[in-house]
Amino acid sequence: MLKLGVNIDHVATLREARYRGRAHGEPSPVAAARQCEAAGAHGITAHLREDRRHIQDRDMWQLREVVRTRLNFEMANEPEIVAIALKMKPEIVCLVPERRQEVTTEGGLDVVANELALTETRKRMNEAGIEVSLFINAIPTQIQAAAFVGAQFIELHTGRFADHFAEAAEREAELERLIAAAKQAHALGLRVNAGHGLNYENLPLIHRVPHLVELNIGHSIISRALTTGLTTAVQDMLGLMQDYRG
Repeated sequence: MLKLGVNIDHVATLREARYRGRAHGEPSPVAAARQCEAAGAHGITAHLREDRRHIQDRDMWQLREVVRTRLNFEMANEPEIVAIALKMKPEIVCLVPERRQEVTTEGGLDVVANELALTETRKRMNEAGIEVSLFINAIPTQIQAAAFVGAQFIELHTGRFADHFAEAAEREAELERLIAAAKQAHALGLRVNAGHGLNYENLPLIHRVPHLVELNIGHSIISRALTTGLTTAVQDMLGLMQDYRG
């Protein structure tokens, strides 16, 4: 069964637009997480950025208390955030690149250039009972490096596939890269997640990518929730995923 992790960052983005710097405000990402779980989501994803642009520390600690499925803590490999994760003990962390000027994460980690640092963090997380995923582009050398680091998962960056979805040739080329990457990762003993830019239109084609464990989807679900409600938005996405055979 293909699992759905709902990223709730954009719920916090909406709250921060009005309540930035305050210890309260709406909408609540924690309440959204609980509703997503009740609707059938298999996990909750939240990214505690260094600049705290959306998710705040208090959100993460409250999520740790209320999430009953699987808490996926997205994070940069930075000492302050690593320390928080080790203390919080989510079920899994996903290490991502982070640039202050980007609106959202724009690409995958350069694992090749950061093998030693990532290996050290991976060891510390695993020793604390936390699984580790690396968010990477579908590039063979990066997948090989992820296996060398010892990560349990990779999360394939599907942004280029999503960006080129309307262009048949480019879409097919990106999809073939994802298929090859998933096969390579599986052969190396890595479990495979995917995410970034996935939505209700392009998700059915992702069924062609083998060995997927979980899709992490946020913006599209939160956007649809504005008109359908969050429960329906989550269930609609789950409906699109139910025929995946891996």
